[in-house]
Amino acid sequence: MADNTKIINALNTILELELAGVVRYTHYGLMVYGYSRIPIISWLRAQASESLDHANQAGEVITNLGGHPSLGIGPLLESHNHDIGNILRESLEHETISLNAYKDLLKLVEGNSVMLEEYARTMIYTEELHLGEVDKMLRNPGDVAPFKE
Repeated sequence: MADNTKIINALNTILELELAGVVRYTHYGLMVYGYSRIPIISWLRAQASESLDHANQAGEVITNLGGHPSLGIGPLLESHNHDIGNILRESLEHETISLNAYKDLLKLVEGNSVMLEEYARTMIYTEELHLGEVDKMLRNPGDVAPFKE
């Protein structure tokens, strides 16, 4: 892999999306009110911490490749609608975008670097599990079918 530019660009996109996740989940945690506040903010804060861990991992891979980690942050949405259902639907959208960024990285590195392939696959696995959790939270109690709006 003589030219890592495309890979580093893909990793910087991931870094920016994960940093946006830190901001997004931290904000959501501050905006939750009602009876279920404590367990929900605990989950949201855990997601913010996980996003920071993922951002650090992406940054480490970038610097391993001789790249410069971005100081940017991915897109942030402020809907001013902090209903738990809306927060979870926005989270589902954000996580889907992040998952696709990891899939794009995998396409770039497949067959060229076992380390980068395993990194991308591990992150895809993690993001898919996370999407499944959010999907389950959006379902009505007793619904076993995946969430549909």
